Amino acid sequence: MAKILIVDDDPAIREILRAYLSHEGYELSEAADGVSALALAPAADLVVLDLMLPEMDGLEVARHLRRDFPELPILMLTARGEEEERVRGFEEGADDYVTKPFSPRELVARVRALLRRSGIHDRLVYGDLEIVPGSREVYLAGRPVELSKLEFDLLLTLAQHPGMVFSRERLLERVWGSDFFGVERVVDVHVASLRKRLGDEPDRPRFIETVRGVGYRFKETE
Repeated sequence: MAKILIVDDDPAIREILRAYLSHEGYELSEAADGVSALALAPAADLVVLDLMLPEMDGLEVARHLRRDFPELPILMLTARGEEEERVRGFEEGADDYVTKPFSPRELVARVRALLRRSGIHDRLVYGDLEIVPGSREVYLAGRPVELSKLEFDLLLTLAQHPGMVFSRERLLERVWGSDFFGVERVVDVHVASLRKRLGDEPDRPRFIETVRGVGYRFKETE
């Protein structure tokens, strides 16, 4: 999966970004200042960078990043919306720009677009199963697996948290939505369909395990 570095001195902003980006399956690291950001940057595939930082501002950080890691995508995040600030950000190496207050969903979409343009593909790999959240593609032993929207969302929810047990009620809320008023049995039906498409046997599961009396979990890689 792609590794994203969040750089912002506001804990609330970092918390919002952490919640949305981790839900997409990205591996995250965080920094509250420019010096820490530069130390963590070598391991990152993309940087979400706030312009207003203590000691070393975002423009200076971007300048260093662009010099040392010329291919590293930078999404600049700032409370300023003036054209001059946007231009300065691009001049220092930013690839895209989001102004606070921002839509977290839009920011995630911009992250995906930058990763695609840079040739970095966010993906989850478990043995011969590969899940690509950004393009909603699934491959088994190199061959594409056709899934419905609900089947993909169900698989992704489980695979993003291997070993974690999800009750049917929780899966309904996360995959079908809190406004869904159907019965929990619909989860079992979709799990059975998903297992069939993945060639997963319920009594000897490679991927999705049944936790009797509770729900399901994605099998941890041995």
